[in-house]
Parts: sequence; structure tokens; C-alpha cells
Amino acid sequence: MTDKPISRFPVPQLEDMPDDIREKIIAVHEKAGFIPNVFLVLANRPDEFRAFFAYHDALMERPGNLTQAEREMIIVATSNANQCQYCVVAHGAILRIRAKDPLIADQVAVNYRKADTTARQNAMLDFAMKVSMSAQEVGEADMDLLRGHGFTDDDIWDIAGITAFFGLSNRMANVTNMRPNAEFFNMGR
Repeated sequence: MTDKPISRFPVPQLEDMPDDIREKIIAVHEKAGFIPNVFLVLANRPDEFRAFFAYHDALMERPGNLTQAEREMIIVATSNANQCQYCVVAHGAILRIRAKDPLIADQVAVNYRKADTTARQNAMLDFAMKVSMSAQEVGEADMDLLRGHGFTDDDIWDIAGITAFFGLSNRMANVTNMRPNAEFFNMGR
């Protein structure tokens, strides 16, 4: 997998990147042991790289009632619906690690309704899929259903925000032909 290009667009060399981007990528490499291809591909457009990861971090590191694993479930389910191989593979690895479950990511990607998830999580994923595929149909009944499962308005915003952000990410990963790193496939198994 590593001998094929990771993008159909130019990928800058680490030494040619702006200092702040290079430092962020080096920090990720030190933590993960490899550089996820998304960092290298998006570094082609430094201003967009900064904006993308600022919003990513605001959504994914925000305190709230959604667990880190639930946030990853949203990404895996909606990325599969958007046919984004990179995000399903990369975030599937993160989901397996955060959930401490080697099976959950595959279950959620294939059919979250049959996965080992709770009724609350299924309601969350049903809503995320609606936001992903037909946001114009979201209404008060959807809000009431989520509130009935204990989600707050902030939680609902988080579900929608994560779904919408990764809709953008899915589309850019597909357009750039971003390849998942080989390392992701065995993580958390």
C-alpha cells in the first residue's frame, strides 16, 4: 500500500512546510508512531490545513456528554454512507481503540443498527445519518427523540457538527484520492 501515491494532488515535503504545520505533524508522528496521510495531503494548502484541524479539534476535543468513542461512531457510520475509505479505515481504528472493542468499528461501518450499540447510540447514529443524507428533513420530532434518550441541545449540536464536518472531510478525501495508512488496518484489533 505504501508504494502508491497517497493523493492525486501534490504532497509537500515536511521540510518545505510552514513551521507551525511541520511542528503539528511532528507531534502527531511522535504520538502515533506514523504520520496519518490526512496531515500530509492537507498540508498542500496551509491555510485550509490550519482551519480544518482547528475545527476538527473544536468538535472532537470539546467537553460534553458524547464519549470519544461515540464521536468516532458518528464518523465511521456517516463516512461509510459517504463511501469514504480513508475515514472509515482511520476512524475505525480510533473507534476500536477508544471503545476498547476490536469488532465495533466493522459493525458500525457495515450496519450500525446491528452493531453492539445501545438504543441511545442507535438514536444518535440515526440522527447523524439523517443529517448526512437529508438534513433538510430534520425537525422537532428528531430533537424530541434525542432528548428522550438524554441528549442535550449541546449534544445534538455536536452530533450535527461532527456529521457535517466529516461530510466535508469525506468529500475531500475522495476527491484527493487519499489513501489510508497501512498502520490503521491493524490498530485496536
